[in-house]
Amino acid sequence: MTENECRKLAEELFPDIDATPEYYAEFYPERALPEGAQVTRIAPSPTGFIHLGNLFSALADERIARQSKGVFYLRIEDTDLKRKVEGAVEAVITTLGYFGITFDEGAEMDGDKTYGPFYQRQREKVYKAFVKRMVAEGLAYPCFCTAEDLDDIREKQREQKLTPGYYGEWARCRELSYKEIRERIDAGVPYVIRMRSAGDGTQKFTFRDSIKGEISVTANNRDEVILKSDGIPTYHFAHVVDDHLMHTTLVLRGEEWLSSLPIHLELFRMLGFKPPKYGHHAQLMKLDGGTKRKLSKRKDPELALEYYRKLGYHPLAVKTYLMTLLNSNFEEWMLKNPDAPLEDFKFSIGKMGQSGALFDIAKLDDVSKTVISKLTGEEFYAFLLDWANNYDPDFAKLLADKTYALGVLDLCMGAGKKRRKDFICASQAKEVVSCYFDGTFAPERDFPLPPETCKRILTAFLASYDHSDDGQAWFAKVKEIAASMGFATDMRAYKENPDAFPGSVSDVAEVLRVAVTGHRNTPDLWSIMQLLGEERAVGRIKDCV
Repeated sequence: MTENECRKLAEELFPDIDATPEYYAEFYPERALPEGAQVTRIAPSPTGFIHLGNLFSALADERIARQSKGVFYLRIEDTDLKRKVEGAVEAVITTLGYFGITFDEGAEMDGDKTYGPFYQRQREKVYKAFVKRMVAEGLAYPCFCTAEDLDDIREKQREQKLTPGYYGEWARCRELSYKEIRERIDAGVPYVIRMRSAGDGTQKFTFRDSIKGEISVTANNRDEVILKSDGIPTYHFAHVVDDHLMHTTLVLRGEEWLSSLPIHLELFRMLGFKPPKYGHHAQLMKLDGGTKRKLSKRKDPELALEYYRKLGYHPLAVKTYLMTLLNSNFEEWMLKNPDAPLEDFKFSIGKMGQSGALFDIAKLDDVSKTVISKLTGEEFYAFLLDWANNYDPDFAKLLADKTYALGVLDLCMGAGKKRRKDFICASQAKEVVSCYFDGTFAPERDFPLPPETCKRILTAFLASYDHSDDGQAWFAKVKEIAASMGFATDMRAYKENPDAFPGSVSDVAEVLRVAVTGHRNTPDLWSIMQLLGEERAVGRIKDCV
């Protein structure tokens, strides 16, 4: 087509689009930010599935923006209505918010709306202004190929062992005349708009990736769709226009997007935009049968962020663990600054890994134990109650007696600097503390001695028990019972000649422990009985007898 025909076609295709690219350049002005400030974003589709990869990227984006006094915003890429789930955007905000990720501006935010709207479907006219300019300049054209036509092209390319795609001689609509285009449009034939790539698929150039360093890239040669038949742009085109107008300076995304990089860079060139910096981070992997593979939505429940909320992992634990995967020097910093807030760490994009990041749930558990051990009783109680209110209402009712619940947590966690690291997450903590509440007490009764011996020990203990005894007096009575039944009270003598005794005083104490708590391993038993109260503690032993 001639230049005049291209301009004429652009006006006919977009008669209602009056605003120009220059108008939008003024409408979305440069951001007034300090030198070096970074503008980052996450741009999920509203599918309702918020996964670990979203948090992984969002944490890096948020740290880079906040440390540089920049902007971190949320954009919703809702160009594909088939994938849209009601309430998905709110789920993104609340789920990431649970893990401490907040936005400066974006969809459903009360902040600055200067660069909105932040839903791509609400920006249709913006995109069409740029597509119209591309058509007018001969950089884009209508394509009338049907799904069957595209299948036929791919089949022939496979037969000839060629790279599949809409390019070169296979781009059937690329060289249609103005007359042919008009005839098809007038006949009501549906069409999309494709970019007219200038590449031939052989040129290579070097690209500086913010994470991977210099990489070799093959220039794009495919005439990708930029505007679908419903007038909505594809992801490729929309994100290029949005990142330019919203003045994004850095785009962090998974390395699976590397194959699309040549398309995006060519679109930036066609539109006359300076591209933002791109950083392609490693994918989250897991060990499966001794080999590494990408975490899968279908195979791995731990990919979903709801998995961690439902189990009750503390958000700081998840964030802290992800930081160990995001920056190679974070663990060293954490060892030197064990009590410093995560925000004090100087995040560096240069320290992000270039190969697959191995997600290890056991290591997350270790990090989680440390994080929880640093919480005060009040802090952990508030966290546990909030989790229970959302995921275990019956347990929440048991926690209603705050004074008693705090006593349980303090007993289990220890006091002062010698805090134990027994709690991993809220659901596991519930299992640990369940023996202290009548509503969840389910004793296993796994005694270390024969039933008749246990019955004699418990009966003797009940006969001598005085709830007002201190810990020393309490244990003295246990030793007396042990001695009266022939059990060793001197552990050295027992170790030297164990066959001379039916057991030791520790076995007698363990019988009492199982009767009172249902478990063999617990904190100090005298303290437990004091917490339970005389009626409950004695009642459990009587039930056992």
